[in-house]
Amino acid sequence: MRIINLEAGMPTAQNAMSVLNNRIYAERASKARTVKIIHGYGSTGKGGAIRSACLNKLREYKRMGVIKDFCPGDKFGPFSDEGRRMAGICPELRSDSDWGRNNDGITIVLYR
Repeated sequence: MRIINLEAGMPTAQNAMSVLNNRIYAERASKARTVKIIHGYGSTGKGGAIRSACLNKLREYKRMGVIKDFCPGDKFGPFSDEGRRMAGICPELRSDSDWGRNNDGITIVLYR
């Protein structure tokens, strides 16, 4: 699985969204099936600005048909409908190191 690290270099949320936009389209063009986004959870313990902006942007990409679906890390596992749905479409996700770990700092993206 390819990885998009939005935390690298400690960017602002705006700069991280610019990176996300470029990489989402580049990974789609490369015919990637899945991508793991590392956005962190934020130092306040309430969810960071990059995480929130990333999830909002992924909702938009899903609505636009750029991506098929996405699953926040806290739901990426066998105990949530979202996790089971993603693994049903792409069974190899079950072997990912974050499967079932409740990792709020990542999000998994599935392309069409």
